[in-house]
Amino acid sequence: MARPDRTARPSPRDAAAAPIPRTAAVCGVLAFLLTAALTAAPPASASPGRSEGAEGAGRPGAGCEPPADAPPKRRMRAEWIASVVNIDWPSEPGLSPKEQRDELDALYDEAQANGLNAVFVQIRPTADAFWPSPHEPWSEWLTGEQGRDPGYDPLAYAVDQAHARNLEFHGWFNPYRVAMHDDPGRLTEDHPARRNPDWVFSYGGRLYYDPGVPEVRAFVIEAMMDAVEGYDMDGVHFDDYFYPYPSGGQEIPDGDTFAEYGGGFDDIGDWRRDNVNRLVEEMGEAVHAAKPHVKFGISPFGIWRNASSDPDGSDTSGFESYSGIFADSRTWVREGWVDYINPQVYWEIGLPVADYAKLVPWWAETVEGTGVHLYIGQAAYKAGNDGAWSDPQELSRHLDLNRRYPNVAGDVYFSATSLRTNASEAMEAVVEDHYSSPALIPVKEDLGGRAPWRPHVVGAEAGEGGTELTIRPHRRTPAAYFAVYRFDGGPDPDDRWCGLKDPRNMIGTVRASGGGKTVFTDPEGGGDRTYYVTALDRLHHESRPAVHHVG
Repeated sequence: MARPDRTARPSPRDAAAAPIPRTAAVCGVLAFLLTAALTAAPPASASPGRSEGAEGAGRPGAGCEPPADAPPKRRMRAEWIASVVNIDWPSEPGLSPKEQRDELDALYDEAQANGLNAVFVQIRPTADAFWPSPHEPWSEWLTGEQGRDPGYDPLAYAVDQAHARNLEFHGWFNPYRVAMHDDPGRLTEDHPARRNPDWVFSYGGRLYYDPGVPEVRAFVIEAMMDAVEGYDMDGVHFDDYFYPYPSGGQEIPDGDTFAEYGGGFDDIGDWRRDNVNRLVEEMGEAVHAAKPHVKFGISPFGIWRNASSDPDGSDTSGFESYSGIFADSRTWVREGWVDYINPQVYWEIGLPVADYAKLVPWWAETVEGTGVHLYIGQAAYKAGNDGAWSDPQELSRHLDLNRRYPNVAGDVYFSATSLRTNASEAMEAVVEDHYSSPALIPVKEDLGGRAPWRPHVVGAEAGEGGTELTIRPHRRTPAAYFAVYRFDGGPDPDDRWCGLKDPRNMIGTVRASGGGKTVFTDPEGGGDRTYYVTALDRLHHESRPAVHHVG
């Protein structure tokens, strides 16, 4: 998906403003624009079966708390990298493999520079693939011609390079969108949508798979699972496109499908929501059956229902995803079908019809007690625009507000190109105010995993870039990566163990190398200092620290 403005549509008591499609450049990822009127963490137990935060009485640092002004040590900090209509990557179709790789490297490097720890990369934008899929053609956004081999495996490269930078990689899929046009003849001859024309309908100038056809649901799950099974992804991500957003009063042409498959439902809306619910539940089951450690999450439209429609809804008066696109996102959370929910809360603080300051607490309450992580989708693409978004501090204020709600576990920015263009100043404020120190990704306890055994620091010496620490994992348990903390002076167990709870003492993380020894460079190394190094598994459980004094 790619999100340009999906705005809250006003209720009749607001200045009437029908939602209008955004430009094709933003691929309709956000289907509606607001009009002017609308318009250290404690180390893990010595037992590898217990994770961070399980320290017991009498252990070093037990009972101490990080300073009140310390930022959260664990936070999802991610960006969407959109491929549809070449929003982010590749920047245009037909680039050489080297040019495509160089562009992605630059985006990843910028993500690191902005303090991010994850990327959500769109790899199936329009019933096509960024990998050699046996089910669907190569994406036209790679070469300009659907079905043409780009000459390398973009998904393999994207995953490998994300992990090399210790960025978590979430593969972003659009389940049902077939094409950004409505001409089946423009698809490859062997495209499943051409071979099965009864699977497809045209709506709003685009082609979609019909979510009400059971064979469609089975097929799209199989097509997406090919990437899950074949690549070392950390997450599977859906955007907000299930049934299409309303377009010009046009009716969704699925009456015949309802007549054939809608038995047991009197209302077509309830049937459509059930179709989407089945996809969400079955995809989550398939992901976890194949790879239990892989997280499954969705970024729905930011409003489920307004309180005027449902007492459980939010204090808003905007477009409702429940009835507008048949996405019952609250049920996905309450049923535990997703590991994380990432609502697109793409509005400013104080907007009457969709106030950020009212929606965030509503989502925080929605996930309460469910174990589902909550990440807030941030509208970086709006930064620098008129009104509240002309203030570079607007995004930073969003994160200030999020800190008031412990259930908010992070933020995801749309999108990568915005962070280097219109939102660059706003992101500088976010980095200065919130991301000046690294953050570990939150642990999803029910996905398994365990804290590795304490690693070994086998050496520290001056190098061209600073002090180089050589780290080796414990022989009994592998590590996915290491976190490095730095303190002035010699070891002081009580102070240092408390200090690990404050991420401002963390100077970075480094992916574990395949060769047994990993080198981490502290560019500010030198003098009398003590390093504490912890090992983490791929699900971010943290070990007890190894200690190494230099000086």
